[in-house]
Amino acid sequence: MSGNPSSPPENSLQIVVERNPSESRLAELNIKCWPKWGCPPGKYQLKFDAEETCYLVKGKVKVYPKGGSSSSSGSVEFGAGDLVTIPKGLSCTWDVSVAVDKYYIFESNSASSSST
Repeated sequence: MSGNPSSPPENSLQIVVERNPSESRLAELNIKCWPKWGCPPGKYQLKFDAEETCYLVKGKVKVYPKGGSSSSSGSVEFGAGDLVTIPKGLSCTWDVSVAVDKYYIFESNSASSSST
């Protein structure tokens, strides 16, 4: 397939939520070695410059992607116990109703890991 992979259209950026992944899945991802991040309730404007995978230990979030419809159907909700993948290039608003505590990791380009 040809095309310009560097800038996908906004509406193709999908947040993927895996509800209550198994302990073996979490161990396979080695999330306990990931950095942790947290925030109090509030609204946050975020732009993801790299794909992020995160696992919420606690909290509840409703995410409104920028450029999406303003109706609630355009939002994505997740919370404690969810494994979430946020695509690179997504601009969004996080509406945090319960303080968040999460493990996270950013995907680096596979090419950038080998330096010559």
